[in-house]
Amino acid sequence: MKIVITGSIGNISQPLAKQLVAAGHEVSIISSNPSKAAAIAALGATPAIGSLEDAAFLTNAFTGADAVYTMTPPTFIAADFIAYATNIAANYAKAITAAGVKRVVNLSSIGAHLESGNGPIAGSHQVEKILNQVPGIGLTHVRAPFFYYNFLNNVEMIRQMGIIGNNYPADTRLILIHPAEIAATVAAALQEPAQGSSVKYIYSDDRTAAEVAAAIGKAIGKADLPWVAFDDEGTRKSMLDAGMSAEMAGRFVEMGQALRKGSLWAEFDQHPPTPGKIKLEDFAQEFAAIYNS
Repeated sequence: MKIVITGSIGNISQPLAKQLVAAGHEVSIISSNPSKAAAIAALGATPAIGSLEDAAFLTNAFTGADAVYTMTPPTFIAADFIAYATNIAANYAKAITAAGVKRVVNLSSIGAHLESGNGPIAGSHQVEKILNQVPGIGLTHVRAPFFYYNFLNNVEMIRQMGIIGNNYPADTRLILIHPAEIAATVAAALQEPAQGSSVKYIYSDDRTAAEVAAAIGKAIGKADLPWVAFDDEGTRKSMLDAGMSAEMAGRFVEMGQALRKGSLWAEFDQHPPTPGKIKLEDFAQEFAAIYNS
């Protein structure tokens, strides 16, 4: 098969490419960064350098492909995140249609069943909605939950303040996923025939914020590491101080509010999948290796 991957060589796209190349497929990887071309080629894939905001480029990149993996790159500086996500989705839809692609696997998010009140996940809702309107394709939306790797953003907080936290309390439920398990799920789906549109939920573990703090603390030798709940305005200010746009700071605060309510998990709980193998304690060892490096 000829398969096109978006997402450059990030935490999901790189292991995804390795699996597909090892399986004997012809893989192209789209990246907006020309300096990534050599690393892409080293994986045994073909670099396609261009922007997801260029529908003509995408059409050319998708032409001849049997399957395409789509994702919306994260951004922390968007002035209008929904417009950003909608534009990329519209370009995907145009390119998929023009290139005649028949199999699409789209990275989405738990909570994408909600149109609003879910922070940046509202963008995933719009992406799903747009791709669902493309006729004649087999489309799978892989709805992933909270990435383990998000906690790597807390390394300096732990080092400097001796705490870990966010704008939700220690007893908040967190459904978690490892990027490697997303990559494996996407790889399998890309190689499977499909008709119509479907949603596939995945996860690695189902824990609380307090358990996250305990597992990470144990792994790094800080067994008493506390999870601290921050207030919304303080959280917003710290994000703004770090250079995040007001739009994105507001959306991430809103996502924390949704986590407090548990509203993101409602549809997931109606379709519970089999959990993956990489548990919180496994990730904690990865965290420790980075923390101690």
